[in-house]
Amino acid sequence: MDTFDAITGQGVQPDSSQPVETQAIDPPNHNEQTSMESLLEEEGLGIDFPKQGEIRTGVIATLGENEILVSVGTKSEGIIAGKELESIPSEERDAFHVGLEIPVYVVTPEDQNGNVVLSYLRAREQRDWEEADTLKASGDAFDSKIIGYNKGGLLVPLGRLRGFVPASQISMVRRASLTGDTPEQRWGKMVGEEISTTVIEVDRERRRLILSERQALQETRETLKDRLLDGLDEGDVRVGRVTSVADFGAFVNIDGADGLVHLSEISWDRIQHPSQVLRVGQEVNVRVISIDRERKRIGLSIRQLEKDPWLQKVESLREGQLVQGVITHLTKFGAFARLDENLEGLIHVSEISEQRINHPKEAVKEGETVTLRIIKIDPERRRIGLSMRKVDSPAYADLDWKMALAEEVGDAKDGEKKEVSAPMEEAGEVEESPVKEELQAPDEVVDTTENPEEEEPQAPDEVVDTTEGPEEEEPVPSDEDKEPPLDTVPEVSTEA
Repeated sequence: MDTFDAITGQGVQPDSSQPVETQAIDPPNHNEQTSMESLLEEEGLGIDFPKQGEIRTGVIATLGENEILVSVGTKSEGIIAGKELESIPSEERDAFHVGLEIPVYVVTPEDQNGNVVLSYLRAREQRDWEEADTLKASGDAFDSKIIGYNKGGLLVPLGRLRGFVPASQISMVRRASLTGDTPEQRWGKMVGEEISTTVIEVDRERRRLILSERQALQETRETLKDRLLDGLDEGDVRVGRVTSVADFGAFVNIDGADGLVHLSEISWDRIQHPSQVLRVGQEVNVRVISIDRERKRIGLSIRQLEKDPWLQKVESLREGQLVQGVITHLTKFGAFARLDENLEGLIHVSEISEQRINHPKEAVKEGETVTLRIIKIDPERRRIGLSMRKVDSPAYADLDWKMALAEEVGDAKDGEKKEVSAPMEEAGEVEESPVKEELQAPDEVVDTTENPEEEEPQAPDEVVDTTEGPEEEEPVPSDEDKEPPLDTVPEVSTEA
């Protein structure tokens, strides 16, 4: 008797001394079946019985119109049929062939007909849940396409699972393009667009899969920023695109990484908010002004690519110059005065009056036009210091005299140019008329020297008489008429 017969009871003759009724073999209970499986496995005759909920890799054995038989290592093949078969996408069914390995989910180890019921779709779904767990643990992003939406956000597939991207987890760039009040108006046009997301929540029991585009882009930006920082230097000029605006400035994406353009670096003009100058999606040129490699921050500037208009306006001004200004604003520390359009200076409270005052309103008022002296020009800080009390200061007397003289000389030159140009335009001969006048003067002098006898007889005698007479009658000068010593004569400056 071999081992198999000993285990199964085959080949053993019943004991004739026992009644026939007592010789009947009772059906084995669960413990006896488990013991039998263990014995079969020990003898190398074990069968790998499938368990409910188990996912196995099977091999397609038969392809039929109404069913697919799959070998999963049991004595008989499992079956995929009915609604399960109809739910498989046609493109996947067309790719099936005998011998192809596919994942299957054990729905029932044995139905009423003794078949192992399998599910291809549930197996694929379980594999997708496993992939979702792996992606959540690693934090890696995956690329997909938007397949739908609801009132709260977008639907994105992960394999056969449908993940949800809440509105709060959608990127700022995508949200900036939202228009309309209904979900169709807000999200409908995004269906079919590519999107990169990461898994932030997985709940199989509730069949809940939450994704985030913002976190995926953040991971991507960090990687790109590391690469960008390695090849970026201060002073570089790059082309970027505005990704978002805030009260303190605007973020500009250059080569996949975001840098900040502070509010003060957007324009030379004074603005209250970046939206006055920039809009999301706008392409701009920027200059790199700072790089913090440890904190991975990039400082950018737009205005530094343009010439400072303030410097152009102050080119004609100099310290000590007298100017006219209109008081525009009063503060506790001083008064602001407008010298020109968009050009202001500060009159510190100590420079308003010779008398001590506590507030500028004690001496000036808004809208008043006053004479001011420029006492400081600071190009780096773009500030002009003004003074009212130094307008008549003796310390600036010499400078005022020189500047007044320079203005008079300039006005005289301008007047000469106008006088010369006027007769030229009337005569119509710009080059010939002044030359003729210069040539006629020497001819008259020559004519007077050729006939000296008619004009010279009495002139020399009169000259002699007038020079000799006064010598005897010349009065003695008094002390008051004497020429004062040189050290008492006031100096007259001749500098222009």
